[in-house]
Amino acid sequence: MSSSNSPAEPGAVDVDRALMAALARDGRASFTELAEHVGLSVSAVHQRVRRLEQRGLITGYRATLDATQIGLPLTAFVSITPTDAQTDDAPSLLAHLDAIEECHAVAGVESYILKVRVASPDALENLLKEIRSAANVTTRTTVVLSTSYEARPPI
Repeated sequence: MSSSNSPAEPGAVDVDRALMAALARDGRASFTELAEHVGLSVSAVHQRVRRLEQRGLITGYRATLDATQIGLPLTAFVSITPTDAQTDDAPSLLAHLDAIEECHAVAGVESYILKVRVASPDALENLLKEIRSAANVTTRTTVVLSTSYEARPPI
């Protein structure tokens, strides 16, 4: 494989996608397991994974936690709209709140959608007050009843 962003040999994109998909499903997969999966040597897989990381296609590895088991059984999506559009710095103003798992800028009525996880309805109510106060925003909240799947790999 060349050092450029485009693979040199035919099928390289398919192999890279297979490696990325396997790592997205199991970030702890060994190079031996990955090599068996794609039919390459361990050293070739190691080189390919290193290049995928260097090119920014693989941006990191993480543990997925069971929110209920760690005491955060309530998930909600909080749509926020800054009350003063000229000072739209809500993401930086809310970054310190650990209960906010994700912050997405969106098109539509709201400016951002936050995914939050908390211990209880009371904790959600307190978090909403903190969000409104810290970022000078209005909120609209949707509580999750159940989740069929989440954090699925895009490939």
